[in-house]
Amino acid sequence: MKKIQKLVGEEEKLRMPIAQGLPWTTDEPKCLIKPPVKKNTIPIDLKLHSDIRAVERARFAHQVAEKGRLIKQYKMERERQQKLEEEEEIKRLRKELIPKAQLMPYFDRPFVPRRSEKQPTVPREPNFCIPRHKTIKCCRMSCNDMSGPSQLQHLPSSVEKAEALYKNRILQ
Repeated sequence: MKKIQKLVGEEEKLRMPIAQGLPWTTDEPKCLIKPPVKKNTIPIDLKLHSDIRAVERARFAHQVAEKGRLIKQYKMERERQQKLEEEEEIKRLRKELIPKAQLMPYFDRPFVPRRSEKQPTVPREPNFCIPRHKTIKCCRMSCNDMSGPSQLQHLPSSVEKAEALYKNRILQ
């Protein structure tokens, strides 16, 4: 058993890597030459996009403010001009509205209306026929059925008199 444990212990030692140091030398170490000293770096001015944009935006805001001020000034000038024009108009109207004496009309030539030269309007016969689109489908009758003597009996006599007068005028 001891032998087996010894063999197992040796195998385990072989499985584990052993860090081995560098071999000892008798040579003296060489002194390395120091690198030359570099000059101090000078920082350059950084131009950030945000800084450039801020300058452009400030310039734009100034232009907008200037434009707004000019528009406001123009409006005030226009209002002042309009106010002056209205005052001048009011002064002119007040001068015109002063009451003045009216001329007396001439009564030696009285006004006599003349008869119109236009032709009198010609009356048309009334159309007693109901349009087809306004009638109910079940009650539709043709206009020929309505123009019969039985349908016209309910008309007042004044309509018949008017028709007779109309026909006499046309014949004359």
